[in-house]
Amino acid sequence: MSESRGPRRVLVTGAAGFIGMHVASALLDRGDEVAGVDNLDPYYDVSLKEARLARLAGRAGFAFERVDLAEGDACARLFRGGRFDGVVHLAAQPGVRYSLVNPAAYLRNNVDAFGNVLEGCRHARVDHLVYASSSSVYGANHALPFSEDQPTDHPVSLYAATKKSNELFAHSYSHLHRLPTTGLRFFTVYGPWGRPDMAPMLFTRAILAGEPIRVFDEARMRRDFTYVDDIVEGVVRVLDRPPRPDAATGAPYAIYNIGNHEAVGLSEFIATLERLLGKAARRDPQPMQPGDVPATYASIERLRALTGFAPHTPLAEGLARFVAWYREYHRA
Repeated sequence: MSESRGPRRVLVTGAAGFIGMHVASALLDRGDEVAGVDNLDPYYDVSLKEARLARLAGRAGFAFERVDLAEGDACARLFRGGRFDGVVHLAAQPGVRYSLVNPAAYLRNNVDAFGNVLEGCRHARVDHLVYASSSSVYGANHALPFSEDQPTDHPVSLYAATKKSNELFAHSYSHLHRLPTTGLRFFTVYGPWGRPDMAPMLFTRAILAGEPIRVFDEARMRRDFTYVDDIVEGVVRVLDRPPRPDAATGAPYAIYNIGNHEAVGLSEFIATLERLLGKAARRDPQPMQPGDVPATYASIERLRALTGFAPHTPLAEGLARFVAWYREYHRA
């Protein structure tokens, strides 16, 4: 498939987030203008979000505005004045386990905010909306690898249900308003500047401090760990390729997995991290948590067919880059 030129002015929501910062940087690198927005939610350490933004601040073509997308009037103002060609919507309330504790945050930040973004894109006639879905939508599926053709009607966490709702809302806007939308189901993203509530950061901090790591169902747990640079490459390539209208419905709508297409056991992940840190982990075995699933594994044939790209960074290489960043950032 021939390469098509991407949007010139792109809104990146969640620009202070892990993936958002990396996507904004990649778009700037290729010469696009980037409008970044974030509400700097204190779900985790805001200083990390501010440090990410500091890497973008001052770069030619980048402007940042603090916006709460769940506030309808604020979101509408953003789109009225934005003149955006494309939107990469990455702002969300993440985390499966936290959704058991604070469900209201997920309804507000993942459902209300997404509805406002869809309305903004519709009225602004945005050329393409790319948004983050999640491998969590596969829920109770047991057939591996996960394919976009599989049903996703049985989410096992509220977080997964909100991401599935995003896909449904997007389809309705694509069908009713011919808004081109593409949902990307991310599989366990890791790398430099990652979230502190995810395993690489949690385990690294604990191992270096000599503290036990909580290991959930180690014997069965497998994840399709995907390095952040591969995620970003997929996002940018997909952004350049708005979906064509579906032959049956006329809706310009698409869904793609983005994963490393390899299910790695949790034991192997921990062993690799131990080797890179030069220190053994102290394990605190725990049962599988409510809302979690034993394994994730992406089929990426659709993504490869569309973009000619497939994630490929080996876990050992990606974790080495993460550990090098962690030691520098935390002076560890």
